[in-house]
Amino acid sequence: MSRSALLVLDMVNELVHPDGHYAHVCRVEVARRNVIERTAQAVERARSRNIPVIHVVLGYSSHYEDWPPASDLFGPPDPERRFTLGSWGTQVHERLTPEPGENVVVKQRVSPFYGTNLESLLRSRKIGTLLLAGVATDLVVLMTAREAHDRDFAVEVLEDATATGDQELQDAALLMLARTAEVSSVERALPAAGRVAA
Repeated sequence: MSRSALLVLDMVNELVHPDGHYAHVCRVEVARRNVIERTAQAVERARSRNIPVIHVVLGYSSHYEDWPPASDLFGPPDPERRFTLGSWGTQVHERLTPEPGENVVVKQRVSPFYGTNLESLLRSRKIGTLLLAGVATDLVVLMTAREAHDRDFAVEVLEDATATGDQELQDAALLMLARTAEVSSVERALPAAGRVAA
Protein backbone atom coordinates (compact mmCIF):
# COMPACT_ATOMS: atom_id res chain seq x y z
CA MET A 1 0.00 0.00 0.00
CA SER A 2 1.43 3.40 -0.99
CA ARG A 3 1.99 6.21 1.45
CA SER A 4 -0.24 9.26 1.54
CA ALA A 5 0.65 12.92 1.94
CA LEU A 6 -1.61 15.85 2.76
CA LEU A 7 -1.11 18.88 0.52
CA VAL A 8 -2.32 22.17 2.01
CA LEU A 9 -2.71 24.44 -1.00
CA ASP A 10 -2.45 28.26 -0.94
CA MET A 11 -3.72 28.65 2.61
CA VAL A 12 -1.74 31.87 2.96
CA ASN A 13 -2.76 35.05 4.73
CA GLU A 14 -3.37 37.13 1.60
CA LEU A 15 -5.95 34.60 0.42
CA VAL A 16 -7.63 33.19 3.55
CA HIS A 17 -7.02 35.56 6.46
CA PRO A 18 -9.85 38.11 6.93
CA ASP A 19 -7.26 40.91 6.65
CA GLY A 20 -5.77 39.54 3.44
CA HIS A 21 -5.87 41.93 0.48
CA TYR A 22 -7.10 39.17 -1.85
CA ALA A 23 -9.26 37.35 0.69
CA HIS A 24 -12.38 38.78 -1.00
CA VAL A 25 -11.96 36.11 -3.68
CA CYS A 26 -13.01 33.34 -1.26
CA ARG A 27 -13.55 35.02 2.13
CA VAL A 28 -17.29 34.40 2.42
CA GLU A 29 -17.07 30.75 1.38
CA VAL A 30 -13.97 30.04 3.49
CA ALA A 31 -15.90 31.27 6.54
CA ARG A 32 -19.25 29.70 5.62
CA ARG A 33 -17.69 26.31 4.91
CA ASN A 34 -15.41 26.51 7.98
CA VAL A 35 -12.47 25.66 5.73
CA ILE A 36 -9.67 26.80 8.01
CA GLU A 37 -10.91 24.71 10.93
CA ARG A 38 -11.56 21.69 8.74
CA THR A 39 -8.12 21.98 7.18
CA ALA A 40 -6.61 22.30 10.66
CA GLN A 41 -8.46 19.12 11.62
CA ALA A 42 -7.04 17.35 8.57
CA VAL A 43 -3.53 18.57 9.41
CA GLU A 44 -3.79 17.44 13.03
CA ARG A 45 -5.10 14.01 12.06
CA ALA A 46 -2.43 13.58 9.36
CA ARG A 47 0.30 14.46 11.84
CA SER A 48 -1.09 12.01 14.40
CA ARG A 49 -0.86 9.26 11.76
CA ASN A 50 2.64 10.25 10.58
CA ILE A 51 1.22 11.26 7.21
CA PRO A 52 3.49 13.95 5.76
CA VAL A 53 1.96 17.42 5.54
CA ILE A 54 3.27 19.54 2.68
CA HIS A 55 2.34 23.21 2.47
CA VAL A 56 2.21 24.85 -0.95
CA VAL A 57 2.39 28.65 -1.00
CA LEU A 58 2.29 31.33 -3.67
CA GLY A 59 5.23 33.73 -3.45
CA TYR A 60 7.61 35.85 -5.50
CA SER A 61 11.08 37.29 -5.18
CA SER A 62 11.43 40.90 -4.03
CA HIS A 63 12.05 42.14 -7.59
CA TYR A 64 8.90 40.32 -8.83
CA GLU A 65 10.59 39.25 -12.06
CA ASP A 66 9.04 35.78 -11.57
CA TRP A 67 5.48 37.17 -11.68
CA PRO A 68 3.57 35.83 -14.75
CA PRO A 69 3.41 38.95 -16.95
CA ALA A 70 0.88 37.74 -19.52
CA SER A 71 -1.64 36.09 -17.19
CA ASP A 72 -5.23 37.33 -17.25
CA LEU A 73 -5.76 35.47 -13.97
CA PHE A 74 -2.89 37.07 -12.06
CA GLY A 75 -3.15 40.45 -13.77
CA PRO A 76 -0.55 43.19 -13.38
CA PRO A 77 1.77 42.91 -10.37
CA ASP A 78 0.42 44.38 -7.16
CA PRO A 79 2.40 47.62 -6.68
CA GLU A 80 2.72 46.83 -2.98
CA ARG A 81 4.10 43.37 -3.79
CA ARG A 82 2.06 41.66 -1.11
CA PHE A 83 3.14 38.23 -2.36
CA THR A 84 6.85 38.85 -1.74
CA LEU A 85 8.29 35.72 -0.13
CA GLY A 86 8.74 36.09 3.60
CA SER A 87 6.04 38.74 3.92
CA TRP A 88 2.95 38.30 6.09
CA GLY A 89 0.86 37.68 2.98
CA THR A 90 2.81 34.58 1.93
CA GLN A 91 2.85 33.01 5.38
CA VAL A 92 0.57 30.04 6.03
CA HIS A 93 -2.44 31.00 8.15
CA GLU A 94 -1.51 30.83 11.84
CA ARG A 95 -4.05 28.05 12.49
CA LEU A 96 -2.14 25.89 10.00
CA THR A 97 1.45 26.92 10.73
CA PRO A 98 3.95 24.34 9.44
CA GLU A 99 5.74 22.40 12.13
CA PRO A 100 9.54 22.06 12.08
CA GLY A 101 10.50 19.55 9.42
CA GLU A 102 7.37 20.01 7.31
CA ASN A 103 8.06 20.94 3.72
CA VAL A 104 6.91 24.26 2.26
CA VAL A 105 6.86 24.32 -1.54
CA VAL A 106 6.87 27.76 -3.16
CA LYS A 107 5.16 28.21 -6.52
CA GLN A 108 4.74 31.13 -8.90
CA ARG A 109 1.89 29.79 -11.02
CA VAL A 110 -1.42 28.00 -10.40
CA SER A 111 0.12 24.53 -10.53
CA PRO A 112 2.25 23.41 -7.59
CA PHE A 113 4.18 21.14 -9.96
CA TYR A 114 5.26 23.89 -12.37
CA GLY A 115 8.87 24.90 -11.75
CA THR A 116 8.99 23.38 -8.24
CA ASN A 117 10.52 20.36 -6.53
CA LEU A 118 7.13 18.97 -5.46
CA GLU A 119 7.22 15.86 -7.62
CA SER A 120 10.76 14.89 -6.63
CA LEU A 121 9.86 15.49 -2.99
CA LEU A 122 6.88 13.15 -3.27
CA ARG A 123 8.87 10.49 -5.14
CA SER A 124 11.71 10.59 -2.61
CA ARG A 125 9.21 9.95 0.18
CA LYS A 126 7.51 7.16 -1.80
CA ILE A 127 4.16 8.96 -1.76
CA GLY A 128 1.48 7.39 -3.94
CA THR A 129 -1.70 9.15 -2.76
CA LEU A 130 -2.28 12.88 -2.39
CA LEU A 131 -4.94 14.28 -0.05
CA LEU A 132 -5.82 17.82 -1.15
CA ALA A 133 -7.12 20.74 0.90
CA GLY A 134 -7.01 24.45 0.14
CA VAL A 135 -8.20 27.32 -2.01
CA ALA A 136 -9.34 27.87 -4.61
CA THR A 137 -11.12 24.67 -5.58
CA ASP A 138 -11.45 25.64 -9.25
CA LEU A 139 -7.82 26.74 -9.55
CA VAL A 140 -4.99 25.18 -7.52
CA VAL A 141 -7.02 22.20 -6.24
CA LEU A 142 -8.30 21.28 -9.70
CA MET A 143 -4.91 21.86 -11.34
CA THR A 144 -3.11 19.80 -8.70
CA ALA A 145 -5.54 16.90 -9.07
CA ARG A 146 -5.22 16.82 -12.85
CA GLU A 147 -1.46 17.10 -12.93
CA ALA A 148 -1.06 14.55 -10.14
CA HIS A 149 -3.30 12.16 -12.07
CA ASP A 150 -1.05 12.44 -15.12
CA ARG A 151 1.96 11.74 -12.92
CA ASP A 152 0.31 8.51 -11.71
CA PHE A 153 -0.58 9.63 -8.20
CA ALA A 154 -3.92 8.69 -6.68
CA VAL A 155 -5.78 11.81 -5.55
CA GLU A 156 -8.41 12.34 -2.85
CA VAL A 157 -9.93 15.81 -2.55
CA LEU A 158 -11.13 16.76 0.94
CA GLU A 159 -14.03 18.80 -0.41
CA ASP A 160 -15.09 20.20 2.96
CA ALA A 161 -11.57 21.64 3.35
CA THR A 162 -11.78 23.53 0.04
CA ALA A 163 -13.54 26.69 -1.13
CA THR A 164 -13.81 29.10 -4.02
CA GLY A 165 -15.81 32.22 -4.85
CA ASP A 166 -19.34 30.79 -4.56
CA GLN A 167 -21.26 27.55 -4.26
CA GLU A 168 -22.03 27.32 -7.97
CA LEU A 169 -18.34 27.48 -8.85
CA GLN A 170 -17.54 25.03 -6.05
CA ASP A 171 -20.07 22.53 -7.40
CA ALA A 172 -18.73 22.88 -10.93
CA ALA A 173 -15.15 22.38 -9.75
CA LEU A 174 -16.12 19.26 -7.80
CA LEU A 175 -17.81 17.82 -10.89
CA MET A 176 -14.59 18.35 -12.83
CA LEU A 177 -12.46 16.97 -10.00
CA ALA A 178 -14.50 13.77 -9.91
CA ARG A 179 -13.19 12.98 -13.41
CA THR A 180 -9.63 12.39 -12.17
CA ALA A 181 -9.86 12.20 -8.37
CA GLU A 182 -11.93 10.80 -5.53
CA VAL A 183 -14.04 13.55 -3.99
CA SER A 184 -14.02 12.81 -0.27
CA SER A 185 -14.05 14.66 3.05
CA VAL A 186 -11.82 15.12 6.07
CA GLU A 187 -13.83 12.56 8.05
CA ARG A 188 -13.78 9.93 5.31
CA ALA A 189 -10.11 10.33 4.44
CA LEU A 190 -8.84 10.88 7.98
CA PRO A 191 -11.46 9.53 10.39
CA ALA A 192 -11.27 10.50 14.05
CA ALA A 193 -9.45 8.07 16.30
CA GLY A 194 -11.61 5.05 17.00
CA ARG A 195 -13.81 5.61 13.96
CA VAL A 196 -13.76 3.59 10.77
CA ALA A 197 -14.09 5.40 7.44
CA ALA A 198 -17.48 4.78 5.82
